[in-house]
Parts: sequence; structure tokens; C-alpha cells
Amino acid sequence: MKNIMITGAPDAGKTTIIKRLCVIFKEFNPVGFITSEIIEDESRVGFEVANLFGDSRVFAHTKLKSKVSVGKYKVDVRTFDDFLDKTFSREKKTGLYMIDEIGKVECASKKFLKLIPELLDSNKPVIAAIADKGTGFINDIRKREDVVLLEITDQNRDLRIKELTMMIRDLLLD
Repeated sequence: MKNIMITGAPDAGKTTIIKRLCVIFKEFNPVGFITSEIIEDESRVGFEVANLFGDSRVFAHTKLKSKVSVGKYKVDVRTFDDFLDKTFSREKKTGLYMIDEIGKVECASKKFLKLIPELLDSNKPVIAAIADKGTGFINDIRKREDVVLLEITDQNRDLRIKELTMMIRDLLLD
């Protein structure tokens, strides 16, 4: 299994783990992105995506003007697609992919829906956070034979980081 998906309830620490793994495996030039919540007045109002080179964009927000909606969020698919193009144009120099996250909002992009299976089918490991619940595409990714699914909880987060580090090291040095 060369692809590892981490899952868990919201705020279980999936993003924190992906960020830590990016630092641990920096020497392998990981390519990918981190999705962060945008909080205003103690409420989540959107999402920002940042690649590992420092480029970031707001791609979903309650106040965006877009015909595409996921729940209460309007999704700027063009901005997200452009971000994906710029982020993954460097992918040939990487040893692994880090994706946070494969979630409902990201799945509003057809480019994303095409990209993820391509990355999973590549000869490089994919380490990704994936929505705890989902149907269709998300469920299909979770069920792939080449994917190991690890659940993150508050209780096992630190242990999982150690476990993931060993698993990824084995994949990269294989």
C-alpha cells in the first residue's frame, strides 16, 4: 500500500499531522496543499488553501460570488483549479504528495476529481487527509485497494504521527 489516508472527526488533528509530516519529510520535496478554515466572529465562514511553497488562496467562503455551492459556502472553482495547476506543475521533482484534504468543498472542482486518482495511480506515495464521511468520490477513494485508511482521534494522534512516520519512511526507502 503506497497511499495513506488519514481520517477522523473535525478537529481531530488531521491538518496538524499533515503539516508535521511535511516538515519531517522535507528532504523528499513534498508537493501538495493544506486547507485551513477561515474563522470570523467565532464561526467558520470559509476555507483557504496553501501550497507547500507559500502560495495561498481563498477558494470557498460564505461571501464569495459563485454559482457553485457546497453547503453554506460558495466555491471559486476557477481559483482552486488555477491553484492546483500552479502547485502540481512542480510535481516531477517530488518524492511524495501531501494533500489536506479530500473533502466535499474540494470535490466541487472537476480538475481535483481528475487529479487525485492520477496522483494515487502514480509511482509516488500520497499522504492525504480525507473526509470522515462522504459519498461518491470520497467513498470511492476510501475503498481503493491501494489505500490504507488510518483514523485519527484526540487519544491516538501522537502515536499515529510516529506510526505514519515509520510507514512513510518505509515507502520512500523501498
